[in-house]
Amino acid sequence: MTNLPTENVQSYPRPPLLERVPHRLRVVFGGLTVADTLDGWRVCETHHPPSYYIPLGDWLPGSLLACDGGATVCEWKGRAQYHDVHAGGRVAARAAWSYPRPTPGFAPLAGCATVYPRAMDACHVGEIVVTPQPGAFYGGWVTPNLTGRIKGAPGTAHW
Repeated sequence: MTNLPTENVQSYPRPPLLERVPHRLRVVFGGLTVADTLDGWRVCETHHPPSYYIPLGDWLPGSLLACDGGATVCEWKGRAQYHDVHAGGRVAARAAWSYPRPTPGFAPLAGCATVYPRAMDACHVGEIVVTPQPGAFYGGWVTPNLTGRIKGAPGTAHW
């Protein structure tokens, strides 16, 4: 059983916190486990559920393919590279992202990627199946231990 401490997303810092994850992280897509690690990272930012990052070496070979155009820039982490996720004959376009050259404070994220949980079959923190962060823009992984107001739902874009 995965025991996660109660955390209030409103108490997460800004700039965000980067920390190791003491739990197994797993991503399932197209009926296959496309990522599985005990060596993950998470980013915790005010009003957001954490985004969990998995080392590229722990992704199923060929499951992440970089896609062109539409890069975004995070004021904290740097320029994001987007990836299509391929598995089991399915493709989730632009469903994953990485920071090939992150800012110095987020250097451990180089060589890692995360996904939008809403585009996957399932994302797991330990034994917990996460739910996607509300809305279509953010990619946080919501677990039942989180409290506070989570950004992403209609009317929260201005926070």
